[in-house]
Amino acid sequence: MKLFLPGLLLILSFFSACAQQAPQELQTVKGRWNEKKINKWYAKQPWLVGCNYYPATAINQIDMWQASTWDPERIDLELGWAANIGMNTLRVYLHDLVWADDEDGLYQRMDEFLTICDKHGIRPWFVFFDDCHFPNPQLGEQPLPVRAYHNSAWLNSPARDLAKRYAKGKASPEEIAHLKGYVQGTMERFKKDKRILMWELYNEPGRGNGLNGDMGAKSKKTRIGDLSQKLVFDSWVWARDVNPSQPITSCTAGSVGKNNIKINRLNSDLHSIHSYTEPQELKTLITDYQKDGRPVIITEWLARDRGSTVEACLPVMKEMNVGAVNWGFVSGKSATIWNWGSRKNPAGKKRSVLQERAEGNVVQPGEAMPEPEVWFHDLFRYDGTPYSTAEIELFQSLTTDNS
Repeated sequence: MKLFLPGLLLILSFFSACAQQAPQELQTVKGRWNEKKINKWYAKQPWLVGCNYYPATAINQIDMWQASTWDPERIDLELGWAANIGMNTLRVYLHDLVWADDEDGLYQRMDEFLTICDKHGIRPWFVFFDDCHFPNPQLGEQPLPVRAYHNSAWLNSPARDLAKRYAKGKASPEEIAHLKGYVQGTMERFKKDKRILMWELYNEPGRGNGLNGDMGAKSKKTRIGDLSQKLVFDSWVWARDVNPSQPITSCTAGSVGKNNIKINRLNSDLHSIHSYTEPQELKTLITDYQKDGRPVIITEWLARDRGSTVEACLPVMKEMNVGAVNWGFVSGKSATIWNWGSRKNPAGKKRSVLQERAEGNVVQPGEAMPEPEVWFHDLFRYDGTPYSTAEIELFQSLTTDNS
């Protein structure tokens, strides 16, 4: 026994240390709304219907929000179309570089945007971080759309090199303060604003774009997107410190990395999930998340050539009492009417946006955007004519007397 006891104590000490270093994904940050509170809040809302919104004149988040390309007249026009089909909310991306460059100006533009939304009976929410698509954002003039290429200039926020350094604990104190200030300063400014529906901290952490790597380690078997988990978790700590009057969510289904998903599922007041699948798979996903006893919003859907259509999926979401927020609204610079496969050439090789821009394969200002026969995302053309009159009529019929 005398010989065994020290060894046993050593083993117990080891497991005690491991317990003290429990992974962050097992923790719930203090401040989460309980089920009763969030369900009471949700019951007061109309059936939430909207889109991921940026004006057709903007190719990415920076283009939408920086002063030189801010376009309130176009936004007002398009939100009139949104209200006319029954939309009452919008999912809207911010960008940390615009905040850092012009914090007061960004807040003024956000306030103007909220005023326009309020005019049309729409309550939007804002998204802070995003791992999707191109890794090196820059302020100033944004690139022209590559012809017939899905989303040729959507940007990471923060830049991927900063996100990776943050993940490895190598971000500078100034960079950490930048990211924290972006979240907390913005929330503090608008935390009591009733025009804002809620907040979303992180879109699809770990996703990448398949062209420039992703936010994770690669193995022979899988890609693990959990390199983002430190920023995912810290964003919850920062947000709960502010404790806004609006609920908070962060994307789960649609993200990459089991820890990213766990952190967000454990901490979200209500669930933000993505589905670009046909109705039966959509129902299965919704049912899984509804088991948590919290409201669910499908914050990305609509991929017509994959069975995620307005006719097939919008009635399902209404029947199951989940929010319906499709990707895209007006066909424009993002060119998301083209599907994900448009990023490859007919031989299946990835197209290079840098090379094609250098070769001049872009849509010039004033030139009509090319259209595929079957649109992937989006509902309207630039002039306000619908891609499908039947789709618009279904939106209108399902949102009539919305309550």
